[in-house]
Amino acid sequence: MKINKIMSIEAALDLIKDGDTVAISSASMVGYPDYIVKCLEDRYIETKHPAALTLYAGCGHGNPVGYGADDRFAHPGFLKRTVCTHPQVVPKLGKFIDSGEIEAYAFPQGVVNHLYRCSAAKQPGLLTKIGIGTYCDPRQDGGKLNSATTENLVEVMVVDGEEYLFYKSKPIDVAILRGTTADERGNITIEHESLKLEILEIALAAKSSGGKVIVQAKRTAAEGSLNAKDVVVPGELVDAVVVCEDVEQYHRQTAGTVYSPYMSGELKCPAGAVSVPKEVLEADDIVCRRAVSEIYRDAVINVGVGIGVGVGAVADVEGIINDVTFTLELGVFGGTPQAMPDFGAAINATSYLSHPSMFDYYHSGGLDIAFLGAAQIDAEGNVNVSRFGGRAAGQGGFIDISQTAKKVVFCTYFKAKGFESSISDGKLNITNEGKVPKFVEKVDQITFCGKRSRAKGQEVVICTERCVFELVEQGVMLTEIAPGIDLEKDILANMGFKPIISKALKVMDQRIFIPGRMGCFD
Repeated sequence: MKINKIMSIEAALDLIKDGDTVAISSASMVGYPDYIVKCLEDRYIETKHPAALTLYAGCGHGNPVGYGADDRFAHPGFLKRTVCTHPQVVPKLGKFIDSGEIEAYAFPQGVVNHLYRCSAAKQPGLLTKIGIGTYCDPRQDGGKLNSATTENLVEVMVVDGEEYLFYKSKPIDVAILRGTTADERGNITIEHESLKLEILEIALAAKSSGGKVIVQAKRTAAEGSLNAKDVVVPGELVDAVVVCEDVEQYHRQTAGTVYSPYMSGELKCPAGAVSVPKEVLEADDIVCRRAVSEIYRDAVINVGVGIGVGVGAVADVEGIINDVTFTLELGVFGGTPQAMPDFGAAINATSYLSHPSMFDYYHSGGLDIAFLGAAQIDAEGNVNVSRFGGRAAGQGGFIDISQTAKKVVFCTYFKAKGFESSISDGKLNITNEGKVPKFVEKVDQITFCGKRSRAKGQEVVICTERCVFELVEQGVMLTEIAPGIDLEKDILANMGFKPIISKALKVMDQRIFIPGRMGCFD
């Protein structure tokens, strides 16, 4: 008998029941099944069902330019709980979390993605060292984001004399996924998507749990017409396919791009068309230009969301993009990583892994250098990116990456909120000092544990627009200052602790402050 799994949105939504645990695969708006989620939101507003859902999100589900996000779940009673990685990208839902209206956990991105595999294999959970010494450690917060969240989903276990964290897995009742083309049997391909993500792993988790798999597609094809090797999710795992009615609005390739074959890997962008030199430098350019000097040939590199993502563009301008391999935790190898609103995608990528498989590579020590952001840094070298200003921000893959990379380069402004500067005559000029210090006596929450990093001899560099620090055995050491900067007035007077000052303190390379190529690797 001929099977046709392509159905109306109404029929697909009937598969979701009150109290279900729902998993959605996306990174920002990359892969986000926004049409299905928008219709689910509309149904809840009209009928108050399905209610009391638990939402699993293995990466940030949000959109900086307003085409929809998991803020669609920000209605009283819609969610009971969320297990997420980036609550800061959904500010409306974040208010529900901060007020305790819903239970909420923020776990490392790789951990959440590996938990899908555990669910798929009917394993009770994940045993890993990722998160030890951070707020995910149950001896701190156990990943809980508010007082309403009481169930312990993380335990400390000792195996062969070594400490591990055990994260508990949960059944997945409904998977809501996205692909490009679906045939009548529900086979799914992703040729227009910019990432593989974890759509297969979530589908397997749902079927292992006796759940349902709903997929949003751009288009349909006749049964048997898809190349078998192009199928990412087999039809046997799919219960419903819904065709998106408005691709530009609800099926964008990224938050900033409806569709680009250069970001899906279907075409290569011509040389010289990706990044161009800046004629006027700004503070974030200085941070990235100094940070790129930490790169060496053949290094495998990760760049995180924030200032550090600009390191890829600097490397491209410097002509060294092919001397190293840039990666993104979302599964991209090679090419030039894109900044917001296209973050998560890369132009001219050379290969793609699934989201969980990339974290296998990272957790095993595959990364040579990671360029990450920082909200707070203290004298112990602890870094906070997960909670500040009384708000739960989460951390995405920050913990997975910062704990396992051989070298970590934190890229940040020296102070936040109101900081302004200009660069002229090869010098940095501070025109308005920031109001919020980033170098504090004690961080509000530990997302990167300086003590553990120092104990294992990890190389840590902190790049700001006005100075550079290194994490040494005794603590945070100042090693470089920018030309035009006063050590006492511009640096020491604006820190919550006194750093160690290197006996070899030097001025940052003058080339960093002059527009044009710096000549890296020359």
